Amino acid sequence: MTYTLERTAREQDSAAVMGSGAVHVFATPAMILLMEETAACCVQGELPEGSATVGTIVNVQHVSATPIGAKVSATARLVGINGRLLEFEVEAHDEKGLIGKGTHQRAIIDVQRFMSKFNK
Repeated sequence: MTYTLERTAREQDSAAVMGSGAVHVFATPAMILLMEETAACCVQGELPEGSATVGTIVNVQHVSATPIGAKVSATARLVGINGRLLEFEVEAHDEKGLIGKGTHQRAIIDVQRFMSKFNK
């Protein structure tokens, strides 16, 4: 399974605004968020009713800066399933090429059971 999302890098996605740096370029946390969202969307339609996924591991490199206003896309490819754990290869690109790559793990959860831990 493969899924891709595309966005425009906005000022609120910049390192300066997000607090991850002093420059006004697409921030590493914004790139990771897009990768996580893409992986979640990749499998959501295949999960049982009442289930979702949560991120558990992110291991990515941010290899190139992207200016604000540029188009950014992320692609997640499901490469492994181990019980409740889903393994993805993730990449992000802008209009000039690769900006980030790595792996991401998500766990399948029952939303009601998961949230009951916090509603006591």
